[in-house]
Amino acid sequence: MPKHIEYSSDYDLFTEQDLNLFIKTTGIKERRVASNEVTCVDLCYTAADSIIEKFGKEDIDAIIFVSQSPDYFLPASSVILQNKLQLNKTCLAFDVNLGCSGYVYGLSIVASLLQTGYLKKALLLVGDKSTISTNYHDKSAYPLFGDAGTATLLEYDSSAEPWHFNLQSDGSGENAIIIEHGHSRHPINQSSDVLHEIEPGIKRTKKDLALNGLDIFNFALKEVALNINTLVESTNFLKKQIDFCLLHQANKLINESVRKKLKIAEDKVPYSIDFFGNTSSASIPLTMCYKLKDELLSGEKLLLLSGFGVGYSWGSVLLKTKHIFTNLVEHD
Repeated sequence: MPKHIEYSSDYDLFTEQDLNLFIKTTGIKERRVASNEVTCVDLCYTAADSIIEKFGKEDIDAIIFVSQSPDYFLPASSVILQNKLQLNKTCLAFDVNLGCSGYVYGLSIVASLLQTGYLKKALLLVGDKSTISTNYHDKSAYPLFGDAGTATLLEYDSSAEPWHFNLQSDGSGENAIIIEHGHSRHPINQSSDVLHEIEPGIKRTKKDLALNGLDIFNFALKEVALNINTLVESTNFLKKQIDFCLLHQANKLINESVRKKLKIAEDKVPYSIDFFGNTSSASIPLTMCYKLKDELLSGEKLLLLSGFGVGYSWGSVLLKTKHIFTNLVEHD
C-alpha cells in the first residue's frame, strides 16, 4: 500500500459539520493515496514480491489481476506482472475488470481453475488506484477512496473442504458508480474535461468517477444480507459457526446496517475503513491483513467474505482457512 496518508480533517471542502457527519457515517479518518507515478500494478507487484520472497515462485502457473485501474487499455496488466515477477512463460495470465466484488469473484475464478487439476498454484492480484478517478472538487467521492494492491497465493489441496460461493449481478445499476468518458462508448473529447457543478460541493468532469450514494445504500441493504443468508442456508454451516465476516469496506453505515440485518456480533465483523478508506476490490484482503493477522495464523477459521458495489456486482464465499500468513507492505 502507499505510504502517503491523507486525513479527512485536512479536506478543504469540508466544514466542521461536514467532517463530523462524514466520519460518523463512513468511518473514514484517513486514507492511503498513491503518488502520480505509482499504479495499481506497482502496488500489486510489491505485495506479490513480498509473498514470493517468503514462499518462492516455483509452480506458480497462473496469475489473475482483478482491477478497474489497469496500467493500459492493452496489454493486460497480468501479463506485465508475469514479466515483472519473472514467473515462468508457461504461466496463464489474464485480467478481470471488476471493482468492489472483485476479490470474491477472483477467488471463484482461481478455485475453478485449480480444481481442474492442471494448475498447482495461482497468484491472485487484486486492487485499485481509485484516487486517480476522483475529482478533488467532488466531496461525494473524493474523500471516500484509498489506494491499495493485494496478493493472495493459492494452492490446490485435494483434501481441503470445498468453498461455497453465491455470485450475483444486476446491470440496471450501471449508472450508480460510473466513469462516463474514456472508453469505447464515450471516447475522450473536448467536453470530457469540462467541470460541471452537480450541486454545491460536487463538481466533476465526465472522465471522473460519479457516485450515487443513495442508490448504492439502497442496493446494499436490499441485496447483501439476502445473498449471504442464501449462501449460508445452502451449506451445512450455521451462521453462529462463522468466526469472522469480512465485508467490503464500503462505508461504516452501510456495513453496520448489513451486519445488523445478519444478526452477527460486532466482534466478528472487523473494519479497516477507518485508516484506509474504501479500497475497492482490495478492501477484504486488506482487512484480513490489518485486523486478523494473528487470528488467521493461529489455526482453522471459518470465514464469510462478501464484496458488493459497482456494476451492480456482488457475491459471497464461505470458506475454511488454516494457518494463513498475512502481512502489510508499504510501497515507497
